[in-house]
Amino acid sequence: MKKKDIVSILDLTKEEILTIFKMTEKLKKNPFEETLKGRTLGMIFNKPSTRTRVSFEVAMTQLGGHAIYMNSADLQLRRGETISDTGKTLSRYLDIIMIRTFDHNDVVELASSTTIPVINGLTDLLHPCQVLSDIFTIIEKKNTCLPDRQEKVDDFNFQDLTIVFVGDGNNVCNSFINAQKILKFNLIVSTPEKYKPELLESNKDVKWVEDPFKAVEDADIIYTDTWTSMGKEEERDERLKVFKKYQVNKKLLENVKKKHFVMHCLPAKRGEEITDDVIDGESSIVFDQAENRLHVQKAIIKFLLGYE
Repeated sequence: MKKKDIVSILDLTKEEILTIFKMTEKLKKNPFEETLKGRTLGMIFNKPSTRTRVSFEVAMTQLGGHAIYMNSADLQLRRGETISDTGKTLSRYLDIIMIRTFDHNDVVELASSTTIPVINGLTDLLHPCQVLSDIFTIIEKKNTCLPDRQEKVDDFNFQDLTIVFVGDGNNVCNSFINAQKILKFNLIVSTPEKYKPELLESNKDVKWVEDPFKAVEDADIIYTDTWTSMGKEEERDERLKVFKKYQVNKKLLENVKKKHFVMHCLPAKRGEEITDDVIDGESSIVFDQAENRLHVQKAIIKFLLGYE
């Protein structure tokens, strides 16, 4: 089997995404198996995380495998070893690697140097595992049936779905822009002019609407994220002022014309990008999407290792 990586959602076809989702359904119903007994996932963390670390580590444990946590202090990268040499070496020990880091090019270089699959667990540019899990959650909550057979995947229709991303045009927003290219749902991005997502110009099918109250009118999903991502802390005071009208609160949701769900990839700064009554409210599926990181990432690992 030829090595496959997930550095970006664009590394996957529509058929492959839906295959991962079908695997996820089965794994969510039957979470414990010994499929990956004797297999090892290496997890490189240059950025700390709660959900990414725990969900990947538990995923490997429940599949019968083992996960090794490595931060920058544990590796020779800090002392000048190249990412390429690190990748070549780890390929001799591990079966698969997940890396969570700042510079997206580091993931690209790691993937190009390994003989084993590499998963992007987050960079400043992209967060593909998060968005794959989010889309699975949307399908689940919208009660849409996944196709029963591989040859029916082209019948799966996202075109009636409208997702509105409100706030900072960050790595999650960029990954939604990439996912839209493949799955063709309606995507509206509502950010201040200065904070448009980096990849917005790469997809002309994505609409940018500066006014969040107008943007959410026809939303099925309202999605937000922290206004100040890791590494941007020095911009916090400015961002709090600029993003004030982009808060997902009851007033904003009053503009939505139909039944909708609210999503947030967490961690949330309650009282900033989202209010308590919304994140804990009846339209919130925030903690369902957090749980589904575990199930979808199990499927990703199995898929990349060639299991059905």
